[in-house]
Parts: sequence; structure tokens; C-alpha cells
Amino acid sequence: MKYTIDKQDKYMLIQLNESKLDSTVSPQLKSEFVTLHAEGQKNIILDLSQVKYIDSSGLSAILVANRLSQDAGGIFVLAGVTDHVMKLIKISQLDSVLDIMPTVQEAVDAVFINELENDLGKEGND
Repeated sequence: MKYTIDKQDKYMLIQLNESKLDSTVSPQLKSEFVTLHAEGQKNIILDLSQVKYIDSSGLSAILVANRLSQDAGGIFVLAGVTDHVMKLIKISQLDSVLDIMPTVQEAVDAVFINELENDLGKEGND
């Protein structure tokens, strides 16, 4: 699996450098998400701008990352989703479950907004 990771203070950006997110790539991606979660990473942005095809195992890996981030009180954001991949996400009705942003920058903004909301929520509970 070809990918790059850009680790920032508040989030981790994973850019998938594959044209397909299918059963040949998904297990590695899923284990990467589990590892990041174990290391305490709760905010993950997955840049899918180079992915032209996704199958059920790819969607499964994405759902695992989404659940792990939510369980940790963070946010998982998809960015740069191509038309074909978006079509499959919508057919699977996952567009109502996942946070999807057009660009990586908008995904970064979503992470910071989520962090602010979490901080404000904590202050309200004190």
C-alpha cells in the first residue's frame, strides 16, 4: 500500500497514493487505523483524491476508522473524494454517517471546529 502520513498537533493526514481501495489494500489501511488509534490519535483525515475505485472492503476500513475516531472523542474526515467513489458511498448510504469534505483544507477546518466544540462541551460540564 502506497501512502503518506502528515502528522500534525491536532490531526493525522493520510494521503492514499493508490487508484483502488479494495481488498488488496484495505487490510493494511485498517491495521494502520488501529495502530494510530492505539497511539492515541483521535483526529484522522483520509485524502482519497487519487482513489478512483472503492469496494466493500475499502468502505469497511473507512467505517473502522470512523468508529475508532468517534470512540476516542475525535473526528474522522474524508477529503478529496472522487465522483465515482462518492457515488458508491451514497449508494451504500454512508454519506449520512461519514464526514466528507471537498478539500483537505476544509477537512482540517472541520477537525479544528470539532476540537473547539469538544472543548466548549467540557467547559459546559464543569
